[in-house]
Amino acid sequence: MFAAAAIALLVTLALALVRAALGPTLFDRAQAANTIGTVAMLLLAVIGFLNGRPDFLDLALVYGLLNVIGTIAVLKYFRYGDLGDPGTGKEASR
Repeated sequence: MFAAAAIALLVTLALALVRAALGPTLFDRAQAANTIGTVAMLLLAVIGFLNGRPDFLDLALVYGLLNVIGTIAVLKYFRYGDLGDPGTGKEASR
């Protein structure tokens, strides 16, 4: 059953790679990159289970957290052009 899940995740990974390459907008490509990271995290957890290595689950969780933070950073960079920009508002003038 887990081998079938691994095969399904590999197919999903291939489809996400196609979407990342052919996405019409930048945000479609960013979403595909986030999907690739999520599928890679799930695949890492399934491979760890298949090999009897429960420590792979810890690695998968850390990779998932880094994937979310990286996606937010990339989208903020493309929206504002600077990761250190606090924005324009009352908080920036203090």
